[in-house]
Amino acid sequence: MSARKPLRAGLIGLGSMGRNHARVLNSLEGVELVAVADPVAGADSAPAGVPVVRTVDELVAKGIDYAVVACPTALHEEVALDLAGRGVHTLIEKPIAPSVESAETIGRAFRERGLVAGVGHIERFNPALRELRARLERGELGDVYQVVTRRQGPFPARIADVGVVYDLATHDIDLTAWLTSSRYESVNSATVSRSGRPYEDMVAFVGHLSGGVVTSHLVNWLSPLKERVTIVTGEHGCFVADTLTADLWFYANGSQPTEWEGLRQFRGVSEGNVTRYAIVKREPLLVEHETFRDAVLGKEADIVTLEQATGTVAVAEAVLSAARSRTAVDLTPGRPLASV
Repeated sequence: MSARKPLRAGLIGLGSMGRNHARVLNSLEGVELVAVADPVAGADSAPAGVPVVRTVDELVAKGIDYAVVACPTALHEEVALDLAGRGVHTLIEKPIAPSVESAETIGRAFRERGLVAGVGHIERFNPALRELRARLERGELGDVYQVVTRRQGPFPARIADVGVVYDLATHDIDLTAWLTSSRYESVNSATVSRSGRPYEDMVAFVGHLSGGVVTSHLVNWLSPLKERVTIVTGEHGCFVADTLTADLWFYANGSQPTEWEGLRQFRGVSEGNVTRYAIVKREPLLVEHETFRDAVLGKEADIVTLEQATGTVAVAEAVLSAARSRTAVDLTPGRPLASV
């Protein structure tokens, strides 16, 4: 029996994230990176031996089974619709699009043609968060009460076309809904812009999820401290995931009563054991690509669907709307919401 031929993949965009996609695709088992399309990138921007072409037309002419879209968000709809029209399976970098309307247009195009399409919300493939979700699904935390995320650090020069909500907060919106198997029902937020750009560079927002979980998110490009933390608090204690280091801790509620009456009343629960889990730490981008490759091959694969990614954009829009109006935004039933 002959071995299966490698899938032929093409990449669109050789910016900061695009170069990482190129690196992973070029060494991905069962895949051949046949070309990269970028209108301005030099030939040496791609891995050795991989040609750089200027247009999607030239890329598709190479004969590709699927494409990865890593161009600026504002161009996602144009490029994705072109690929859908040519019958090319597609993985789109997050966010899927700059608006819900645009995201829905992309989703219809791929659904109507029966193509495999997904979105690169990479945090779902972080080892710490995957371990955390598995433990939540096994009920180790009991009822989940709250999800808190902090995502802050210096301004990345690679970003030119969106603010911190679309670039960074979409990570937290997606991972929170995914971890809790819930959707956002309302959000309230505040934003500021201090860097001289036309977009917001700091946002703080809270939300209510279906099922009663409350959330709090702090996201900015204004801190010299780089931080990527997710804290899930529940009935039996709290999990703390650091996605920079892919570490996961569990802080258990104490099983021994606190004899000091005043201290017990102040704390509510007593301090218990703290556990740091030993987990396998594979590169999230590699796992993301393996998962999408398997989906293209028709295997069962837990990719981030276009519908889920559209829901994340809907919440991002609501966060910006809430900041402008200084009032909570109700994400009513029937509107696409961030969900698993």
